[in-house]
Amino acid sequence: MLLNSLAILVGLAVLVWGADRFISGAAALANNLGVSPMMIGLTIVGLGTSAPEILVSSIASYNGNPGLAIGNALGSNIANIGLILGFTAMVTPLSVHSGVLKREYPLLLAITLISLALMWDGVLDQLDGAILLLLLVGILSWMVHSAKTAQSDPIAGEFDAEIPHDIPTGKAILWLLLGLVALLASSRTLVWGATNIATALGISDVVIGLTIVAIGTSLPELAASIASAMKGEHDIAIGNVIGSNLYNLLAVLSLPGLIAPGPFLPEVLTRDQPTMIALTVALFLMGYGFGRQGRINRLEGLILLCAFIGYQSLLFFSLVRT
Repeated sequence: MLLNSLAILVGLAVLVWGADRFISGAAALANNLGVSPMMIGLTIVGLGTSAPEILVSSIASYNGNPGLAIGNALGSNIANIGLILGFTAMVTPLSVHSGVLKREYPLLLAITLISLALMWDGVLDQLDGAILLLLLVGILSWMVHSAKTAQSDPIAGEFDAEIPHDIPTGKAILWLLLGLVALLASSRTLVWGATNIATALGISDVVIGLTIVAIGTSLPELAASIASAMKGEHDIAIGNVIGSNLYNLLAVLSLPGLIAPGPFLPEVLTRDQPTMIALTVALFLMGYGFGRQGRINRLEGLILLCAFIGYQSLLFFSLVRT
């Protein structure tokens, strides 16, 4: 048990470091190649923040643990809204200025409901995975189009301020490759430790994915959102979460369907999906604005954070009862 716990801790630490190096290298390389900050922020950085979840879910599904992959996808979305945005908004209230984010709010809500519809039969199969993957391609195309037509959007300046401009191409490629290797190695270590602990304690890999793995793989978004909010880059703080949640549902959740299709625990539909949907609706109502500037204040941040703590408590007490 000690070795497995150590594997999880080391895996998470290296995962966070690798994700940071991977994103920095990819963003710097794209910038050196003349890609616009808006394009980098909406696509490369967005996918990069979900790289830990993507690799963890790929390896878990390949190893025959699709429940861990499903729990990671849904649990990361719950953590992103409840823990990350909730905590960040309590540190400093978040205001929405970006028109791009205004369009992403309803898009995230729609994709969340589509994921529920695909999983409604209690099975995540290859057709479901293929549909999610096709939607990912469509949304990436839309984001590329948005990046080309919304250069004057307020979030473009925030993206430009965050992209490293002083990293030469050779060093950027080195960071990119080192980050990728670190992500691969740490993901394998994390999945190995998490799976062994789930087996030893007799609990489902879904719960491990919803708790330890989901919170751990969301740490890069937590650090990025708090740092952005403290610098007054509120659109990026919220945009990181919206983008990550979109990619989690489309890229991460598609993997267990494509690699290890089959049924999943009924609690996913009765407990985890409703929680994710409720938090996504809350984010939409708080942040969209409906004719005024969207804003997540400290009280609303506290509500989101309490909802996350309540959900994690529910998971804990369900394990105690079993």
